Amino acid sequence: MQVLKNGLDGLDEGTEFDLVVIGAGGAGLSAALFAAIDGAKVLVVERTEYVGGTTAWSAGTTWVPGTHHAAPINPNDTLADVTTYLNHAVGTQAPSALRDAFLKSGPEAVAKIEAQSSVKFRPYPKHPDYISDLPGSSLNGRALEPLPFDGRLLGDLFPLLRPPIPEFTVLGGMMVDRTDINHLLAMTKSWAAFTYSARILWRHLGDRLTHARGTRLVMGNALVGRLFHALSQHPQATLALKTSVHGLERDAHGRVEAVCLSSATGKARVLAKHGVVLASGGFNRDPALRAEKLPGIPAEWCPAAPGHTGEALALARGLGAVEGQGAQSPAFWAPVSLRQRADGSTAVFPHFVMDRAKPGMITVNQAGERFVNESTSYHLFALGMQAAQQAIPAYLIADAKALRQYGMGMVRPGGKGLSPFLADGYLTEGQSLQALANKLGISDDGLAQAVANNNAFAQSGVDTQFQRGVTAYQQNIGDAAAGGRNPNLGTISEGPYYAVKLYPGDIGAAQGLQTNEHAQVLNAQGQAIDGLYAVGNDMNSIMGGVYPAPGITIGPGLVFAFLAARHALASFTTLGSNP
Repeated sequence: MQVLKNGLDGLDEGTEFDLVVIGAGGAGLSAALFAAIDGAKVLVVERTEYVGGTTAWSAGTTWVPGTHHAAPINPNDTLADVTTYLNHAVGTQAPSALRDAFLKSGPEAVAKIEAQSSVKFRPYPKHPDYISDLPGSSLNGRALEPLPFDGRLLGDLFPLLRPPIPEFTVLGGMMVDRTDINHLLAMTKSWAAFTYSARILWRHLGDRLTHARGTRLVMGNALVGRLFHALSQHPQATLALKTSVHGLERDAHGRVEAVCLSSATGKARVLAKHGVVLASGGFNRDPALRAEKLPGIPAEWCPAAPGHTGEALALARGLGAVEGQGAQSPAFWAPVSLRQRADGSTAVFPHFVMDRAKPGMITVNQAGERFVNESTSYHLFALGMQAAQQAIPAYLIADAKALRQYGMGMVRPGGKGLSPFLADGYLTEGQSLQALANKLGISDDGLAQAVANNNAFAQSGVDTQFQRGVTAYQQNIGDAAAGGRNPNLGTISEGPYYAVKLYPGDIGAAQGLQTNEHAQVLNAQGQAIDGLYAVGNDMNSIMGGVYPAPGITIGPGLVFAFLAARHALASFTTLGSNP
């Protein structure tokens, strides 16, 4: 693969490619890789200095039901069950034809990319669908995770891979996933945990002697690392970093045939013989579209990677493209906490599963009252914040025992090293609940009543207020080992007491360009714009702004990248290509 690290230096005007992909996130890299596997000459254009997009910062979970990975752990699951589930969860909020195309082609896409590249997945032993009380839901088999990847295999390309969020690493750049965290926390309690932990710690020590961060990649960094490595093995692929697209041109028949690019090192017009795939990440960092679609939600609350400025979407709209309509929400959401880093930047930490659903924690509004089921999915939790009164910011509350056991956001489990977090106000401490409420400026009577209610619910195991811990999904992100009657409920009784402020953060676009089952972009008449495709968050979500399961952005991103490349290259033949 040819890599242009500083823009268009080395790319000649009028160079012809079989496929041009705009955006080097998970979906864009997937589209480029599928095309390259089939022998196509591919150009990937990325406006930032890194590949990976938000996928590199994610857990990397890839929801693709019905793959060959599913049968060994959930042999009774069927695509009919998945269809039933999505029909109940999503309904008419997105076209069912696109869900059908996703389910039909998902197993083939995963099988192809695994068979013909270094991208490899494994199924989670237990990873329930998020709305697990709906018909057709499943506890496992549908969510895949990328295998850990040795970043050293990228060689000189490793620095081009977007680093993980620093607050998601330990020991100066060591990536850890949930399996690693569980072993690290238990390393003094079992020999198996100690040997596992010693192995990854020793590996990281060696990495720090030769690299700026750890090279043992997990989660989204592993997925992007594998995609990037696989694409780098194809000499007919080109990657242009720090490059923007400022024009899409049509031929006399209305087909998109050329892309106009610009960078600090110059401009170039390149030809796209078989099509252009938009995979630029969606609208979330376009100020005008944020104001229109996400009023009252500052961009500073968005934990997604930079780069998705909406420029490519605007060019598509100029060709007649339209956005999908009828979604539950134009974005996907998670509660986030904010902290200023030493370099002046703001860390935006999404609270997915590690704290808010655990026993001994509740979330209250500015009246000190609970307003949401703390153990629901992060998407529904953040939507609940926006729907409730006086819930922005909200306050995640824990006692000393829960803080030690689970941590709170950027505060690690163990209860040590709290001083910096207390000093800068990220963490608030009160020796009593009343003192905590007074420091937060919320009702002390309201907080006292919320805690009293929670403690009564913990004793009975039943949350009569918000039904916390009643579904398989909620129970899975609780703590069954805590010994309570409900894995999501525990008393809040051991002082001091702590709080972290939460805000609703948009983690990705749900509303994007309307497409058909081939990922072709459609105009207002429902007709395909010839030669133009959209995948990832540039494509209107097939989930209609609903978040029914883990990995429902990355999974469809991968599958529709496969469908877009296949459709674009349907007439493409070359000696040595793989059918």
